[in-house]
Amino acid sequence: MTASFSSNAMTASNMPCPLPQRRFSAAVRVAVALLLLLCALAGAAGTMQAQSAPYKFDIGVQLGMSGYLGEANSSNIFKKPGFDGEASFRYIHDTRWAIRGVFSTFGLSGNTEGMANVLPGNATYKFSTQVYELDARAEFNFFSYGIGETYKRLRRWSPYLTVGLGVALASSGGNTAVAPTIPMGLGVKYKLRERLNLGLEFTMTKAFSHKFDGPDLNDINNIKIAFYKDTDWYSRLTIGISYEFGKRCETCHYVD
Repeated sequence: MTASFSSNAMTASNMPCPLPQRRFSAAVRVAVALLLLLCALAGAAGTMQAQSAPYKFDIGVQLGMSGYLGEANSSNIFKKPGFDGEASFRYIHDTRWAIRGVFSTFGLSGNTEGMANVLPGNATYKFSTQVYELDARAEFNFFSYGIGETYKRLRRWSPYLTVGLGVALASSGGNTAVAPTIPMGLGVKYKLRERLNLGLEFTMTKAFSHKFDGPDLNDINNIKIAFYKDTDWYSRLTIGISYEFGKRCETCHYVD
């Protein structure tokens, strides 16, 4: 983390100003809308007859890029992309619902140089952070996902929504921070074969910490705010492959 300061006196044109919160507020609104939509779909799905999936579990890996949204970047989430690697384990409840655990590690970086907003003292900051996250997510398929007989009306591809809870550890410049997170996203999955799946996913994650972009950007405008209003977000765009196992017993035989 570095910081540089200009020696010129501040004028009306370069007075420090608070970073814009409108973009962050828009991101929060999108996140809340996604959560409400998932809840609505859950209610609607309750009236549908979900079909049993042939396999109970799924394990997979995902690779892609990560992006940061905070004091050092308030607009383009992939302005300075990092590498993202993930491993996942999924419990497949039926052809529409699943619970998924994800462990991921990825890089975040940012630089305030060239931003339209002037920071206090005309300072410029840059940072690089490595994040490790573990979360659990609910996953809803828009279609009954699978391969099978025509009468089952299964589809070998389906868009889906996901939301969950997690915890993340961020390391930047010798400093670490731990915070709860809320990952939320959408994606599309496709069955290459009966057990083999290909997926594309985009997630936005709210981190309940102001320290994922390093200590120098913590309360940069000297405005103390509640932890739930902190503005560190990150996004991930990944492509992955997974394999299903643990075949369900469709016909059970009991012996007295």
